[in-house]
Amino acid sequence: MAMRLVHAAALAALIAGPAWAADSVKNPLTESETWNDLRGDVIGEAEIASAEGLLSIEAPYRAHDAATVPVVLKQTDPSKIITAATVVVDENPAPVAAVFGFSPAMGVLDFELRVRVNQYSNVRVIAETPDGFHMTGRYVKASGGCSAPATKDPEVALASMGKMKLRSFDDGALVSTPRREAQIMIRHPNYSGLQRDQITQLFIPAHFIDHLEVWQGDEMLFTMDGGISISENPVFRFGYNDNGSTSLTVKATDTDGNSFESELPKSVSG
Repeated sequence: MAMRLVHAAALAALIAGPAWAADSVKNPLTESETWNDLRGDVIGEAEIASAEGLLSIEAPYRAHDAATVPVVLKQTDPSKIITAATVVVDENPAPVAAVFGFSPAMGVLDFELRVRVNQYSNVRVIAETPDGFHMTGRYVKASGGCSAPATKDPEVALASMGKMKLRSFDDGALVSTPRREAQIMIRHPNYSGLQRDQITQLFIPAHFIDHLEVWQGDEMLFTMDGGISISENPVFRFGYNDNGSTSLTVKATDTDGNSFESELPKSVSG
């Protein structure tokens, strides 16, 4: 009987999915004086409608790790076209985490990124469509994400900087399928400028990926113009429409003037 209960509990957990995804319905955006001050700089005087019915966002109510907070965007109205999205963490030192541009090849938007959250804050997404701007978001309880120590020694981090990996969430076959899902991982310390060297205790200068492009063949999938709020070793998981190309090409630049480019075969998974 006990074993059956254990199996039942495990099955229930699998069906339920990540606990933070379920909790995300409990943490809507809250009133924010900070956002009232930021709004003009981020979006100007443009009107912003609610994204309800267009786009949903999942983010944990209490983040397990403030330096890598998962944020998942899911388009709920497939008849609309989302051309861009601005991710803002209200209370971060540099609130605009990233501005993403999406091509039609992304299809119905299904996109995940990881951000730093420095203190309890709204994490909001402003989606752009041909008919204007639409906003949604979540309130996340986390602190210290921008100043959290890097996970690797600076020399080790810089030695592997720019290495990339693609994980495909399918059978890896070299055949075109209407829809595919992938995850791109990029080695980069993405220093925020608020972290200290654990030996010298001096602040490590900001050094992060400021521009990213992901292509399949000669077709753009998405771009990112990023800031210090994107996590160390950035990870992006996304769905896209396959055009038959056998690889994705990732191009990136950082604030130190470095350029990185990798062609990543779609057939490599795991």
